[in-house]
Amino acid sequence: MASKLGKKREAAFKRVDRKTLYKVQEAFKLVKGCKTSKFDESVDVSINLGVDPRHADQMVRGAVLMPNGTGKTIRIAVFAKGAKADEAKAAGADIVGADDLHDQIAGGFMDFDKVIATPDMMGVVGKLGRVLGPRGLMPNPKVGTVTMDVTRAIKESKAGKVEYKVEKAGIVHGGIGKVSMESEKLAENFQALFDNIMRQKPSAAKGIYVKAITVSSTMGPGVKVDIADATANVSATSN
Repeated sequence: MASKLGKKREAAFKRVDRKTLYKVQEAFKLVKGCKTSKFDESVDVSINLGVDPRHADQMVRGAVLMPNGTGKTIRIAVFAKGAKADEAKAAGADIVGADDLHDQIAGGFMDFDKVIATPDMMGVVGKLGRVLGPRGLMPNPKVGTVTMDVTRAIKESKAGKVEYKVEKAGIVHGGIGKVSMESEKLAENFQALFDNIMRQKPSAAKGIYVKAITVSSTMGPGVKVDIADATANVSATSN
């Protein structure tokens, strides 16, 4: 006999027509309406791009500040020394250190969600590439996590700055919020991410740039988004 939760999930999945391309606002109303779990599920976006990230000139990478935050509490580790370490602590960093922080992480400490470093510390951070790299935690100047302005980097990360990078299959994944957020705010966050990805289009990318967009909650069904509607909103917000 199917569990009550199993029946709820089955009913939620039936609400979504897999062949329909939903307008942005409709898509997030559906995502919220399909929630079946007791916890506050994350809302994620998957965008399939017509690029080949094996070629450096087709890499798509960036960071965008979510206008409505992500609903998540972000723990930040900062590699810095002296005055910059003091600045990081004052700005709200959860862990601050230099060689000592390197040793902690090398020893298995991973109680943080993001790593920020001053440029002079990258020699130390670089030794942790095999640990931080696969987890997407390696600081990078292109997304603002290697910087002397640690205060700004920390505050933006705490406020909901989302980093993204196209994967081998040409897909960008991004967490844009929680199911408990209003659908309009989720749609605004999605649009901020989508706009940023559109601006990052490589000149070497040929043919169709955006092939498919899917949004979903952690336990919910994938909802396909109408690319034309998302693109029209880019034009509207940029005017």
